Parts: sequence; C-alpha cells; structure tokens
Amino acid sequence: MSQSDNSAFNTIAEFSLKEKVIIVTGSGYGLGREMALGISGAGAKVVVCGRSEDKVAETAEQILALGGEAIAVAFDATEREECIELINCCVQQFGRIDGIVVNHGVIEVNPPEHLTEEQWLQVVHVNLNSCFYCAQAAGRQMIEQGEGGTIVMVSSNGSTAAFEGLAAYGASKGGVDQLCRQLAAEWGRYQIRVNTINPGYTDSPMNGEESITPEFEEAIQSATPLVRRGKAKEMVGPVVFLTSDAASFVTGHCLIVDGGYCAL
Repeated sequence: MSQSDNSAFNTIAEFSLKEKVIIVTGSGYGLGREMALGISGAGAKVVVCGRSEDKVAETAEQILALGGEAIAVAFDATEREECIELINCCVQQFGRIDGIVVNHGVIEVNPPEHLTEEQWLQVVHVNLNSCFYCAQAAGRQMIEQGEGGTIVMVSSNGSTAAFEGLAAYGASKGGVDQLCRQLAAEWGRYQIRVNTINPGYTDSPMNGEESITPEFEEAIQSATPLVRRGKAKEMVGPVVFLTSDAASFVTGHCLIVDGGYCAL
C-alpha cells in the first residue's frame, strides 16, 4: 500500500466509533432512533434511552438484530437525578462513557402574545434545562475518567432563524447553542468536545406531520435551497462525524443541517 493509500485508510478509520460507548437520549423513535442505529453501525456500543420503555426497547432490539451491542434505559431527562442514574447505568454496563447525544425535546406552537407561562416553562425545561442535566452528568463522568469525550446536543435552525409561533422553542434552542459554546470553553482542558447539530425541517414525528398542509409543505420547499425536507437518516452522518475522532479538533461548533434554509 502506498503512503497516500495508507493516509486515506487512516482518514476513513477516524470516522469509526468502534469500541466507543455512546448514549443517545430520545432514541425511541424519529431522529434519535436513526442516530442510535447509525452510531451503532459505525461500531459503537449504544445506550438507547428515553421516556417510553417500549420504544427504547424496540430501538435496542433493532440494534441487536443487526449485530450491534446496546441496552435500553427508560428515564426522564427533566429529572436531574434520573440523568445521573442514566450515566451510572451506562458505566455499570460498559465500564465507561465516551460520548452522549442529547436529542430529546418538545415543541409548542403559539403566537408569543398568547404563550402561557406553563407552555414557556415546559419548553424551556425540556429543551434547555434537561439538556444541561444530561451534559453535566456525562461531563462529570468524563472528567473522572480523565480520557476526554464528546457531547453532541441536538439543537435546531430555529436557534438562528425566527419561525412564526415558536418563541419558546427558538429561545430554548438558542440557549442550547450558547450552552454548547460555554461547556466547550470550560471543558476543553479535559479534552471534552461539545458541539451541536441544528436540523431544519425534517420528516421527524416531532414536526406534527398530521397537521402539515400541502400549502405549508410547498412553503418549506420553496424556502429551502435543496427544495425538500431533510430525512431523519441525514442526521446520522453529522452526528457520527462529531462523535468520532475525525472531529478531534472541532468543539464549540453549531452545525446547521437544514438543506440551506438559513443560507437564504
């Protein structure tokens, strides 16, 4: 093998997640399930977790059926102690944690003048507070291990662009982006990398497909340079990259994956 061929092989190997242990929250369905399957396909041992015991079990079973290694953990990310217990479960099963993908979230559509206190607090608590709880618990374990790690938080292009009726959602995701930069700055000394991926409109169940009108779908396509929604599977490449050694010098970055929507 020539030196150039060997270099190419090493580059490809950097994208491998073989022997890494990665947690994916909200992985019972949608984007989270696709990410968990993709991360497993790249070689990682995966902790599949979320609120629905049945759904996370289904994802774990899919991984096992494909020859991967996974466990399912039902937990509520809005409860700080359950986030800590999630990390403990991971370490008890696999002996360590190398990465976490914080993917869970909610959306509430309401004009800001009608947004209730309950709606605001719920969205911020689920999307931002619980994101910090998960990142903090994982970061503490990574610091204790002393070998670095990766944290990827799933944000949104709604943190960059304003969307009608999404004041609470946009504010919470803007907070996630800043939390990413803050943790990257403070935990870099421990070789912990912290990044986000910021999806645009996708075929994820979170977007409420049953309520999408043909007119709204056409508006999405006309506002997106790639003239379509993203597919859940198209989030796999970015998250595998950010959790792999191929991104070893990438931290504090918010990677927008929205078909060019925010480029307009």
